[in-house]
Amino acid sequence: MSRIGQQSIDVPGGVNVQLGDTQAEIKGPKGTLQVPLHPLTQVVQEGESLSVTVQDPEDRHHKSIWGLTRALLANAVQGVTAGFEKQLVVVGVGYRADMKGKNLDINVGFSHTVTVEAPQGIEFSIDAPPAEIENSQALVKVSGADKELVGRTAANIRDIRPPEPYKGKGIRYSGEYVRRKAGKAAVA
Repeated sequence: MSRIGQQSIDVPGGVNVQLGDTQAEIKGPKGTLQVPLHPLTQVVQEGESLSVTVQDPEDRHHKSIWGLTRALLANAVQGVTAGFEKQLVVVGVGYRADMKGKNLDINVGFSHTVTVEAPQGIEFSIDAPPAEIENSQALVKVSGADKELVGRTAANIRDIRPPEPYKGKGIRYSGEYVRRKAGKAAVA
């Protein structure tokens, strides 16, 4: 039995769930998300909760699909109610991030400014950098209802200039540990 798949999903008020054969549509205050449903699973709505079952709960493949489907549905319900957010820190002297309309302009040591367009359903915002990180210039927040899209967009922004190990300059996740290396040893 799948430990994750057995758990029911609480559907808060204001969230509308429509179940189909191949997908579930979840509407809430933050938007609408479609979740694909695997043919091995069956989703049942009982009042204010959703439960997922599979044909053979002892089969290894069925258990993995069971837990995956339940997690995708739970993430969609959380996304349309509270949303998801990733925070990125821009670290480096002269590095900065600015908003230009809905898009993000990033200067990270290239000869040009890198413009990141916000995908549909994603919002960018810039806050003051955290004080505990030296030479941090900006805190970029990526938020939206779709957990996968928020994570992928944040990863694409980080890939523009990943943190380097010698000075720690680059774009990193908030709270990410960057392993620092020593530079060349001085000749005595």
